[in-house]
Amino acid sequence: MHLDRNKQRAKMAADSDVSLFLCRDASSLSASSPESEVFEITDFTTASEWERFISRVEEVLNDWKLIGSRFGKPLEKGEYTSGSWEETTQEINFADFKFAITHHYLKQESAENDSKDEPEEDAYPLAMQDLLCMNNDFPPRAHCVVRWFGVREFVVISPGTNCEAVVSESKCNLLLSSVSIALANTGCHVPLFVQIQQKWRKMYTGECQGPGVRTDFEMVHLRKVPSQYNHLSGLLDIFKNKIGCPLTPLPPINIAIRFTYVLQDWQQCSWPQQPPDFDALLAGEVGGVEFGKLPFGACEDPISELHLATTWPNLTEGIVVDNDVYSDLDPLQAPHWSVRVRKADNPQCLLGEFLTEFFKLCCRKETTEEILGRNSMEEEGKENSDITQALSKLTEPAAVPIHKLSVSSMVHSARKRIRRRRRVEESPLNNDVLNSILLYLFPDAALDKTDSSEVKSTQHSPGGKTEPDRESEDYHLYNQLKSAPSDSLTYRLALCICMVNFHHGGVRAVAHLWQEFVLEMRYRWENNCLIYGLAGGAPDLRCCLLHQKLQMLNCCIERKRARDDGRKSGAADGGRDKSRLGPESAGPNEVSPGKSWDSWSDSEEEFFECLSDTEEMKETETESEKKTTNKSKAEGRLQTHGKLTLLHSQEPLYIPITQEPAPMTEDLLEEQSEVLAKLGTSAEGAHLRARMQSACLLSDMESFKAANPGCCLEDFVRWYSPRDYVEEEAVDEAGQTVVRGELSARMKIPGNMWVEAWETAKATPARRQKRLFDDTKEAEKVLHYLALQKPSDLTRHLLPCVLHAALLKFKEEEATEDIASVRKALQQVTSHASKLLRHPNPDFKKLEDVIVQMSAVEAVIARALSLKAKFGIGGGERDEDADELERFVSCLLEEPEVSVVGAGRGPAGNIIHKLFVSSQRAALLAPMEDEAGRSGGTDDRKAVTDFPPPAGREVVLRTCVPRPAPYSKALPQRLYCVLMRDEFRLAGAFSSDTSFF
Repeated sequence: MHLDRNKQRAKMAADSDVSLFLCRDASSLSASSPESEVFEITDFTTASEWERFISRVEEVLNDWKLIGSRFGKPLEKGEYTSGSWEETTQEINFADFKFAITHHYLKQESAENDSKDEPEEDAYPLAMQDLLCMNNDFPPRAHCVVRWFGVREFVVISPGTNCEAVVSESKCNLLLSSVSIALANTGCHVPLFVQIQQKWRKMYTGECQGPGVRTDFEMVHLRKVPSQYNHLSGLLDIFKNKIGCPLTPLPPINIAIRFTYVLQDWQQCSWPQQPPDFDALLAGEVGGVEFGKLPFGACEDPISELHLATTWPNLTEGIVVDNDVYSDLDPLQAPHWSVRVRKADNPQCLLGEFLTEFFKLCCRKETTEEILGRNSMEEEGKENSDITQALSKLTEPAAVPIHKLSVSSMVHSARKRIRRRRRVEESPLNNDVLNSILLYLFPDAALDKTDSSEVKSTQHSPGGKTEPDRESEDYHLYNQLKSAPSDSLTYRLALCICMVNFHHGGVRAVAHLWQEFVLEMRYRWENNCLIYGLAGGAPDLRCCLLHQKLQMLNCCIERKRARDDGRKSGAADGGRDKSRLGPESAGPNEVSPGKSWDSWSDSEEEFFECLSDTEEMKETETESEKKTTNKSKAEGRLQTHGKLTLLHSQEPLYIPITQEPAPMTEDLLEEQSEVLAKLGTSAEGAHLRARMQSACLLSDMESFKAANPGCCLEDFVRWYSPRDYVEEEAVDEAGQTVVRGELSARMKIPGNMWVEAWETAKATPARRQKRLFDDTKEAEKVLHYLALQKPSDLTRHLLPCVLHAALLKFKEEEATEDIASVRKALQQVTSHASKLLRHPNPDFKKLEDVIVQMSAVEAVIARALSLKAKFGIGGGERDEDADELERFVSCLLEEPEVSVVGAGRGPAGNIIHKLFVSSQRAALLAPMEDEAGRSGGTDDRKAVTDFPPPAGREVVLRTCVPRPAPYSKALPQRLYCVLMRDEFRLAGAFSSDTSFF
């Protein structure tokens, strides 16, 4: 214990031990040999390493502007916890030994305004004023020096990161001497500490100097508490002996006491995590849920301990008795209670585990065939040894016409054939589980023939979403994450893959399910069965690529069904009024980039299979059309275009039946862009690029010519792009006002692609043209793409959907808990994930960090559920106590320590008291029953205390007395004491008057 050391003697001792600390070269003080008579003369005016070290400390203090008096506003209650602490660090050397010098200070907003007032000339240093402040005793979140000495600003010199601790007494004295000299030379009033002994002991000693005053900061650290100091009386004796006040009687000593009790036994409290349903399909696992729902919650209690701090903030000696035989310190009588909770280290959370295990599949390299093997296929014989033959065998045409088959019968037939391809004992997935998954993915298979209308009505809304739900922000979250709508097949597939991977066999089960899914897609294509749960129309480029591929396959099925059912291709939408394109329509040398170019051709070797001429004419030709002279030539008419007539005849202008542009997925668009970019910027390349992009334009021109015999380019432009046909009023020879029109200036540019396309276009109705969209070819490409996907590829495709589902689950849980930090964290996670997932090749390391953040959010919500269960929040009628308890639990999640309103007599205090009582009874129940049996059944439970022995006791003693002489100034003295099972620490700040010392 460093008590009443003499600074002058410390400096002399330090001077004698400089060589031991620095390991300096001793040759400057020694002769070349013992027998030599020539002595070396040393120049002692040269600065030593010690002096350089002190100088360097002084320079740092000057750089940080810590010279002179320090002052600030009085500390508010709890400011050490709620305020903002900042620090600045530099590195200094003592010879080759590295030290870190750090400035810690509490940032106070109004300190600059207060600094305009000049302080008193003989004012005590700010640190001495803080010694007597009782507003921030026992701060729960602050540097240990702040807790032990109560200062708001200080500087610490500690060994560098890779340097050994300063253990020897001579080195410690040397550092303390350096601190004392640096403070005296600079006039710095900020306390300066040095860290000594082993780092784990957190031993800090130091000094603070002011005008005629000095405070020594000293510390004692022991493993065991001495029996004579195990109570308040013994600590008071230490304090009185240390200050050695010559006055009698001694001024009153202010006392602050804090006892901390730890509650670890939560067995008597309910845990909100629901146990598994052992009668369900997924029985046997905690958190097991049905397909389509993600699990949520912790597998273990995320709250490991509750720490109750009972505080007596302002006592004086003589009011309270605490010695080795009796104590007045009853926790129930403490005027102030505060609580903190200790979180379990990395609690296992169900949703976090799901996401982590699913993410691990991204690193797998095996293909589906490598994982499942080919044994089951080889046993079917040589004709089925190849997967393509197996698929063709699987998808044999039905024995009855397609229109007589229901969706359920087709799907059931497909699954029945699939089951025969693999023996039950070799299937990674249990048949019951697999059938449940397939029924969840394709619920249309369970509908009867009478439910065909229901299938049609729910084709694009399998989740039963209402219109407000579809307009909500959560529904459109998939746009940000490039996922898929939450009522889509892709979204449900992602949930099933995630569930199967975690609960039903890992990667082998995933490969099995994906193989079954691809076979189902093949069967639906071959049998013209629309895929349930996909929106109609072209692929949505806002969604993930897998969702786009499935939409493309659905488009192919729709086109194929349209032909097989006898409908005219494009009759529903193909005859759209092109004049609606307005000013945004494509110009003469620019074609919409969404048009397909790879099917452009001047030949007619391929034809669009549609209805016969007779059937088409019956549906499209009107009675007035049949009376025209060009009746035999006109083909593919849809309807008249208002009152417009052809420019070179009085025939009405007819809107033709046209082909729909080919739908494209984002990978095809990227491929097309690369091909077009390779054509270069030359005139020939630009011309070829325009021709490739004009396939849809050429098709529409041919359809228009077939529907309007004798038409000209101007007629086509009037319908297709009205902006490019300019009409003006003019006066003819007869003096009458007439309207004359002509093509726009850009249509008259030499080499105009529209003019060239019009000259090459032949009068060919859409049904005789080459398809712009070959549904058979595109469907086979999609099926081939799906069949080649590895489990890792599938995981990468579905990861946005899984993260999307997880965020929706978080928002659902957060809505019931209403935690501010969770809402903020979810916004950050959503923003971070959306930036990563919209990149074509996202950084998987950063995505893993997103999953870690999600797991942390789940842990916070689980803690809220656990605390609410323990404090009885939720359900029943609400009253003032319930509102108070809910505010208390919310603060426990957000703040490091929360005050209990009413202490032990408030609503929260009553519950905490009961928790401790139950824990004490549970801990001592078994021994007492045995003892009661031996003693004849007597009940000794009344002897059990409500609280266990305190895990930690903290005492702060303060007074203001003259030191070292009776005529000295009365200066603040402070002693902090902490008594624990394996630690005894005294941290004292003792001030002295140096004016007459």
